[in-house]
Amino acid sequence: MQKEKPAVLNFNKEVTGMIYGFVFRPDQPPERVSSQQVQETYQDIHHEQGFIWIHVNLNHAMSEKWLKKHFSVGDAFFEEIREGSRSTRIERLDDILLAVLNDVIFHPEGTSDETSTLWLSCHQQLVVTARHKPVRLIERLFKRLEHLNIGSPTELLVYLLEEQEALLEQIVRRANQYVDIIEERLLSHHVKKNRANLGRLRRMLLRFQRLLAPEPTALFRLFNRPPAWIAPDVVQDLRQFAEEFSVVLNDLIALTERIRLLQEEITSRQMEQSNRTLYVLTVITVLALPINIVAGFFGMNVGGIPLANNHHGFVLLVVIVAIFTLLAGWYAFKRRDDN
Repeated sequence: MQKEKPAVLNFNKEVTGMIYGFVFRPDQPPERVSSQQVQETYQDIHHEQGFIWIHVNLNHAMSEKWLKKHFSVGDAFFEEIREGSRSTRIERLDDILLAVLNDVIFHPEGTSDETSTLWLSCHQQLVVTARHKPVRLIERLFKRLEHLNIGSPTELLVYLLEEQEALLEQIVRRANQYVDIIEERLLSHHVKKNRANLGRLRRMLLRFQRLLAPEPTALFRLFNRPPAWIAPDVVQDLRQFAEEFSVVLNDLIALTERIRLLQEEITSRQMEQSNRTLYVLTVITVLALPINIVAGFFGMNVGGIPLANNHHGFVLLVVIVAIFTLLAGWYAFKRRDDN
């Protein structure tokens, strides 16, 4: 997992927990600033066009106090971080947009996955993103920032949402390829291992669906009652995002159903193999039954054992055992054909 490459900070001056700070102005490339500069710019940005983006590390002890003191970031944002659900959603809190996004690293053959959560507070002229662990969504945004031509806080939000949609689409594509390989190996001798891999993959995809799929209720509330400062075309972009995400989710649901059917097929094959093994053992037991019975009778240490003085007694016993063994074998195979 690639890590974010934060700026080299002078900790004698930089004690705010800010990782990135950018000022966006019309027709100008984004300008990267320090925490002191971003505080000064925020005082004047209300009288100008443009907005500020601040990305902070929540592990830093001063980040929450610094944001509350110098910027219009209320307690609700940090309460949501501490107590709220980590599944993806976008909702309106008064005149602010609150978004929760997730980043995952998918290893089809791994036993675990890595996840990180990004919280976003979107004001009319201020965007605050916060995380505990590095988030690749922000890393990619930082690398492409100069070429994206982002002109408003909502455009930044829409970009991050589209990146998460692309992430889920990539996961579904890679999972499909992995399932294709297992499906091709279905007739091999590794059925048990394939079934275990499919079960683990299915649980992982269901977890990704819970984390990455946006909550529809909060999204529909936002569509019906967006903040006044959000342009209608931005609401339309969000609607388009929701439609595209629903297509990816349908693909994910279809994939999990395909995995379930493969698991049932593998289970059926295992049961058939077990039944065949049990049948072979049953036939062996039936074929050995006549000779065991005869050996038991003639092994008794009592008088009056037949054929004891007959020179052809052993041959007669072999013929008798062979006849009963053939009859038992015929009956066993006849029962198999009837089934």
